[in-house]
Amino acid sequence: MWEFRGVMHAHLISDHSLVELHDFAFMLGFPERAFQGDHYDIPDFLIDAALELGAQQVDSRELVRRLKLSGLRLSPKQRDRGGHS
Repeated sequence: MWEFRGVMHAHLISDHSLVELHDFAFMLGFPERAFQGDHYDIPDFLIDAALELGAQQVDSRELVRRLKLSGLRLSPKQRDRGGHS
C-alpha cells in the first residue's frame, strides 16, 4: 500500500483475465478509464468491499507472481506504450 493525496491505496488485479478485472472494478464503482494497464488503484476505504466481493489480499511479491503466471503482467516498456493490445 502507498499514500496518494492523503489516502492509502493498493493495486486491484486479476489472476484470471482482464474481463474479470474490469467486471470486478465496475462492481466497486470504477470507470474503465481508471484502468492502468494491468491493475486499478483502489483506495483503502474500498478494500473491505472488495474483500466481501471475493478479492484476496496478498503481499506485493504474490501479486506480481500471480500477474506473471496469468500472463497479464505488463513490462515497463508495455506500460509506456499504453498497456495490453
